[in-house]
Amino acid sequence: MTLPELKDLYQEVILDHTKRPRNFRRLEDAQLKAQGMNPLCGDKVEVFIKMNGDVIEEVTFQGAGCSISTASASLMTQILKGKTIAEAKELFEKFHDLVTGKAKDAEFHKKLGKLLVFSGVCEYPVRVKCATLPWHTLKAALEGLDKPVSTE
Repeated sequence: MTLPELKDLYQEVILDHTKRPRNFRRLEDAQLKAQGMNPLCGDKVEVFIKMNGDVIEEVTFQGAGCSISTASASLMTQILKGKTIAEAKELFEKFHDLVTGKAKDAEFHKKLGKLLVFSGVCEYPVRVKCATLPWHTLKAALEGLDKPVSTE
């Protein structure tokens, strides 16, 4: 995929998930949840997870944030359904590497799927925190952390 194609896809996907975020709701029977915030820009997110053993049965989010944060949370909830905790943590690491510019090989890119639309975020360091906030919040929920996470 060429750079212009990737930028067009990025704009399309980000706008779609910002206008119509998937899984944007409180999950009343969640076993795990966490709150996160980015004090720099005011993004706030709460992640809710329903488990079936070691498998994420459902994951939802609520909050208010910029388009990057909202789209990241929306796509995250879609890709993690049916994944184990270990797979979710691996995806967290791979996504973090992607948005910080450390992801390079093709095998790596295959595992991220639609999340590749965030590859351009690494060019805007301030936006990295927006993209990773939902993921840090998810990780905190999976680890049972009690206090809100912050990108600072």
